[in-house]
Amino acid sequence: MIPELDPALLDRPLDDQQLPLLTWRLDMDKGRITGRIDGFDAVKQAIFKALQTIRFNHDIYDSDYGHELTLLLGSSPVFAQSEAKRLITEALMSDDRIEGIDQLTTEINADYIMIRFNVNTIYGNFGQEVSVSV
Repeated sequence: MIPELDPALLDRPLDDQQLPLLTWRLDMDKGRITGRIDGFDAVKQAIFKALQTIRFNHDIYDSDYGHELTLLLGSSPVFAQSEAKRLITEALMSDDRIEGIDQLTTEINADYIMIRFNVNTIYGNFGQEVSVSV
């Protein structure tokens, strides 16, 4: 039996609806997977994971995933401060759900730089922070 194509299906417009992007909910405190999430919580978790993963260190991820904040190690605080926004933007903007990053501030201490910023997503905005040893 050879399947036959219904010509009426070819003329139907395609629905442009967004399917839910379900992912596993990770409980970092207990080290367990505790269900599934999507929407705002899934984006927050994706950002957390991207900021915890060093780019190019894990073959399981493609070359767009993760961060290169380790490039700031050993650099002067002034250089690190100027590069922080670019590196964070590159780490996060590969996700289509993220619209932008703004209000980035850096706090330079003797051993690390604390970077705080707002993430604008299609689901809403929230604050995030990451520290980098220098």
